[in-house]
Amino acid sequence: MKKDSAVELNGVKEIARRANVSIGTVDRVIHNRSGVSEKTKKIIQDIIKELDYQPNIMARRLASNKVLNFAVLIPAESNETEFWAAPLIGIEQAESEIKQYGIKVEKYFFDLNDKKSFVNLTKKILKSSIDGVLLAPSFIDESLAFTKQCDQLQIPYVLINSDLPKQDSLCYIGPELFHSGYLSAHLANYAIRENGKVLIINISREIDNHHHLLRKEEGFRAYFADHAKELTIIKEDIRQTDYSSVAARLKDLLHDHPDAEAIFVTNSRVVSVARYLQESDQKKLLLIGYDYLKDNVAYLKNGLIDFLICQKPQEQGYRGIMALYQDMVLKVEVEKNYFMPIDIITKENYKFYRN
Repeated sequence: MKKDSAVELNGVKEIARRANVSIGTVDRVIHNRSGVSEKTKKIIQDIIKELDYQPNIMARRLASNKVLNFAVLIPAESNETEFWAAPLIGIEQAESEIKQYGIKVEKYFFDLNDKKSFVNLTKKILKSSIDGVLLAPSFIDESLAFTKQCDQLQIPYVLINSDLPKQDSLCYIGPELFHSGYLSAHLANYAIRENGKVLIINISREIDNHHHLLRKEEGFRAYFADHAKELTIIKEDIRQTDYSSVAARLKDLLHDHPDAEAIFVTNSRVVSVARYLQESDQKKLLLIGYDYLKDNVAYLKNGLIDFLICQKPQEQGYRGIMALYQDMVLKVEVEKNYFMPIDIITKENYKFYRN
């Protein structure tokens, strides 16, 4: 470490010599501290760029003797969906890479079917000493209240999986929700005749608060509006998410609409629809849903699910933590919106996909 520190110091000395300023002035610019005029700051930054100077982050963090605490607030994995296991893997991968720099990552898991659990955890986080937040904003109003408090306390936050309207997050990492729904409609279109019928199924206890589901639905409807195709779209919100309740609602829905040709499920709970179609021996309907999960892939393989739309949740978790690290430790600009690719998975290509 002494050798690394000496190299670090020599680099700072060379920048100071060229800029004709003190080492302390260079140090203030590198660490983004106040007390340097804009003119001098620009001179130093230009020299840093010219020399391609890379500060020794390890030495800097150890010298500061300050621990940075990041809080992660995401849904818990449940019996109804294993989706949130993937972002957690990415979060833990990033954590293992940066913990040597004095960074701690505290994880909080809320019940996706219970907004109170979300609110209680936001209060707990705000009472603790945190420097940055990684948030999956499943409930709009409650998430807005939380991020407003983060803004007031000047705590940077990164959003994953779903964005929030008009919020000044450090960045958003996830799918472009509207276009995700738009693409799903494009796929469904191949199975729907002129004047045909398609079903949109939202399966969630908190439909009104799940911004990401509603944005996908908007995109789905927009596709057919843009292409002036005459068809009937039937929307069904299923708020009781256990399988028996979902199956009962699907039985009534398909009885009332036997002429439906396609079903679009706005989240990973497409598995419940596939299971019902199999158990009730329904006629073949084009079925589109979300996420590369074990049970979903099983129904994809046997042809019950035709398309899974996937958005690399593991990478979302990893990039979310690294965005906080880049901003708070490396002091480099973070891309405001990092959209995940909208991947189409079928039974022909699922073996080659990486989440």
